[in-house]
Amino acid sequence: MREYLKFYIDGQWTDPAQSDTFEVINPATEEVAGTVSLGSSADVDKAVAAARRAFPAWSATSREERLALLEKILDVYQRRMGDIAAALTEEMGAPAALASGFQVNLGLGHLTTAIEVLRNFVFEEQRGGSLVVKEPIGVCGLITPWNWPISLISVKVFPALATGCTMVLKPSEQSPFNGQVFAEILDEAGVPAGVFNLVQGDGPGVGRALSGHPDVDLVSFTGSTRAGIDVAANAAAGVKRVTQELGGKGPNIILDDADFAENVGKGVATMMMNSGQTCSAPSRMLVPGERMEEAIAAAREAASKVTVGDPTGDAAIGPVVSKAQFEKVQGLIQRGIDEGATLVAGGVGRPEGLTAGYFVQPTVFADVKNDMTIAREEIFGPVLTILGYDSIDHAIEIANDTDYGLAGFVAGTDLELARQVARRIRVGNVAINDAFDFGAPFGGYKKSGNGREWGEFGFHDYLEIKGILGYTPEDGN
Repeated sequence: MREYLKFYIDGQWTDPAQSDTFEVINPATEEVAGTVSLGSSADVDKAVAAARRAFPAWSATSREERLALLEKILDVYQRRMGDIAAALTEEMGAPAALASGFQVNLGLGHLTTAIEVLRNFVFEEQRGGSLVVKEPIGVCGLITPWNWPISLISVKVFPALATGCTMVLKPSEQSPFNGQVFAEILDEAGVPAGVFNLVQGDGPGVGRALSGHPDVDLVSFTGSTRAGIDVAANAAAGVKRVTQELGGKGPNIILDDADFAENVGKGVATMMMNSGQTCSAPSRMLVPGERMEEAIAAAREAASKVTVGDPTGDAAIGPVVSKAQFEKVQGLIQRGIDEGATLVAGGVGRPEGLTAGYFVQPTVFADVKNDMTIAREEIFGPVLTILGYDSIDHAIEIANDTDYGLAGFVAGTDLELARQVARRIRVGNVAINDAFDFGAPFGGYKKSGNGREWGEFGFHDYLEIKGILGYTPEDGN
């Protein structure tokens, strides 16, 4: 049983201002896994004040000093990866192989990428008679969700550190354990007091206080579109910068070619990973209408291979994160059935043999119309919708007919056609044939948010741009 009752503020583990606590439920067993304190506006005030005090000195550090610190963090992070993975499995039900693999390695990748980018990042450049300077924006409020927690903490904290910002992190109360381990890592690595601060809590108690705090210069939020709207509205009075990575309803256009059945199967497997709890998941699979039956057969076979069960074992997927999420997903599966989509695999209820835990059957719907609820709403569970298209133009029309614009996918052997299709999808990130790149920008169009993370692009929002006019070099060049 874990018990994390202190916050990390100003370089010390500190008692919260009040004694409210939250029980974290293991979603695989429905039993209490541990307890964390819930912060308040008083804790946020204390943490922001510490970050504000630390900012002048940290923002004045050299590139070399920040690189040295990030290298120390890298060393400690690598030693603590097993601890992070164990926390993820316990608090959010990530299968052990996923937690110790892709989950923790995403955090590691964001750290090594930040180090690589910092080595060569241009903070100053001469433009004619002016010097353009990129300076750290100040104190950052970082709010992260429960689905890929260590990755999303890392993709915010490391660029903030690299650019000279100070920060207050609020992880999700649904998956807070890995955030505590992360704070221990930074403490052991010697991050100066006040540069990084951790306050656990929920949205109303901590998130709202952080996003609206007058001494916070930037809020970086990842989560639902609904919560993102609330964060932006709360931050508006302070005219602070707000960056958001929100919901998605990713189109996956399967081209009509020889690898069709294989690509359908890959699309199903990718959708089911992490129990479908991925904002950039390929949740709308688009296939040629005349090959719908072939797609159904391939999808049914692929879904049958997705094992569900105890995340400490060898199951491919574990539970969804909470009872509320389980009930939401079950309701949307029933909605798909009621609206007339063809149920290809899965359905309502737990998988056979599982009587406890928030486990969802890997579910596939076919013959879906883009005006159906399951094609419009972000389900955030292991549920795939398959839609038919008549032509490439029709596929792109369907792909773009959504409120979201986070990620898209194109699969096929005709690379030139795939590239043309990718250019026309209105999303912030398109993967051709499952390509992956830590250096590519990640973020959304439309209601999927604004701003970009990952690689060099992840540095930009943490920087202010200053023009110093009349700064002609002494040699006249």
